[in-house]
Amino acid sequence: MARLAERQKAFAAALLDSSLPAPVGLLGPDGEPSTRRFNVYRNNVFIGLTNALRASFPCTAKLVGDEFFMGMARVFAAAHPPRSPVLLHYGAEFPDFIASFPPAASLPYLADVARIERAGTDAYHARDEESLLPSAFAGVPPEQALFLRFRLHPSVRLLRSPFPAFTIWRMNAADGTPEPVDLAESQDTLVLRPDAEVDVRQILPASHDFMAALAQGMTLAQALETALATDAEFDLSENLRELIQMGAFVGFNLGTGESHHD
Repeated sequence: MARLAERQKAFAAALLDSSLPAPVGLLGPDGEPSTRRFNVYRNNVFIGLTNALRASFPCTAKLVGDEFFMGMARVFAAAHPPRSPVLLHYGAEFPDFIASFPPAASLPYLADVARIERAGTDAYHARDEESLLPSAFAGVPPEQALFLRFRLHPSVRLLRSPFPAFTIWRMNAADGTPEPVDLAESQDTLVLRPDAEVDVRQILPASHDFMAALAQGMTLAQALETALATDAEFDLSENLRELIQMGAFVGFNLGTGESHHD
């Protein structure tokens, strides 16, 4: 068994590293060593992995062009082989890889665009839970409202970029429209899938900080204080109304140990 495991390890290593020779003992139908067949198989594996990445990161691919993207994806695939046979989930590390990939340095926003795309994939496959309706809050005593702790929908993803990553992502989406971009503008993005569709939208910095605080388990009062520190004009009522309408909450706790959900 140990010898078999070693041969499997050598086979996998050679499969993802073109500088390595074909594994010893690999024979073709004629019983002779078959390096050519192995190289074809190796190339097909890379094509499959790079195509999976292109399907998951279409905006990223559009920004750099097919040739550059395929080359970048191939380097990534060699360093990050899939850990699951389900390629639908492949590429979680790709945005961070892009951020450290020297040839992509001229597009400093590229990694954040890829993070938005990955967040959309993660949100789409997140666990389903029923979102709270406005009526769920009807029984909350006004004097206890600021002590509420919310449970966010499992699909919620928050992203912060020093670049206009949301605008660039939207421009390069299938129905996107080119528009002027100020690369000095920072943007925050909220990704959520309460139902069948993934909702991706730009949010203000204070709204990002408010949701991040709630996600950390802070009370409504603490999250409000965090948001006001970012923007003194933060509108609590408007933000709560919009988040409830979006389906961002699946439960809340009154601070008495009593949990509520629809």
